[in-house]
Amino acid sequence: MELYLDSANLAEIENAFKLGFLTGLTTTPTFMHREGINDVDGVILKLSKMVPILQIEALGHTAEEIVSEAHRLCDLGLDKNKTVFKIPVSLEGARACYMLRKDGYLVNVHLIYTIQQAYIAMEAGATYICPLVGRLQDQGHDALGLVEQCVNAVNRYNYPSKIMFSSVRNPEHIKNALNLGCHTITVPWKVLQLLPQNNFTSLGTQQFFEDTKLMTTKVKDICRTQNSTISKNATINEALIKMTLSKLGAVTILEDNGSLYGVFTDGDLRRLVEKEGDSVLSQKLSSLPSKQPVSIESDAYLIESSQLFKQHKIDTLVVTEGGKPVGMLDIQDLL
Repeated sequence: MELYLDSANLAEIENAFKLGFLTGLTTTPTFMHREGINDVDGVILKLSKMVPILQIEALGHTAEEIVSEAHRLCDLGLDKNKTVFKIPVSLEGARACYMLRKDGYLVNVHLIYTIQQAYIAMEAGATYICPLVGRLQDQGHDALGLVEQCVNAVNRYNYPSKIMFSSVRNPEHIKNALNLGCHTITVPWKVLQLLPQNNFTSLGTQQFFEDTKLMTTKVKDICRTQNSTISKNATINEALIKMTLSKLGAVTILEDNGSLYGVFTDGDLRRLVEKEGDSVLSQKLSSLPSKQPVSIESDAYLIESSQLFKQHKIDTLVVTEGGKPVGMLDIQDLL
């Protein structure tokens, strides 16, 4: 099924056609009016260079006027093999379609509301026949039934026409068009953007990224190197000030020779205050029960840090290089 972009603003058109796989663009005078465009011919030429196939209006009260307008537009520099002229359905429109098709032009007979109108377009040799599904449904009509009738007629009688599902309002319409066997569909950019979206897909994609990051990123690439360290001879109050300034919720305690002695966390502080009161703040860190911190070398991969977080049920790891602390890794850094 061919995929066209429905009328959109110029920025949306540029973004949409970066996808690379759209068949073309359908546009209307409404688009030109909404964009405040005065040089309509200039914009049509610009669009024709931006998209593979451009579908534009060729308007007139008689077949001759419609054909003349199509010729005028081609004379501007449009390629008739890459331009589809949209003609509202009528007997004069069908006659213009027949005349243009005989000369090798591509034609879309649109504003189709009944199977009888579609039949006239088929007999006139229309390249595309375009029922307006959304508009029909707004008026309470069985639009999907009409589209199905049109597809069946084309297939049963071997008409060369393609049924274009248009006036798309939501992703459900795309499913309808596929199930009905439409040959082409024209979709607004805001609806097109919704088609790949699904919550399960988003969750799965996020998990892939997280798992890949854990297995390919080293601890040193994301750890916090502004590691707050403090001597074991400092007081708990001094450790609290260090933690507050670093915003890490933990401070690394060092031996006198700079090697790793331990780690003091905000959780340790809360438990001590609950047990002994705020007098504990004047105590030295060395007076606390020794607690060997869980550490990880900076060259380790994040998957190892994830395992350590789970195994020891902790939120912070001391990052070391050759046993010397060089930073900290918080469990939130893995997200």
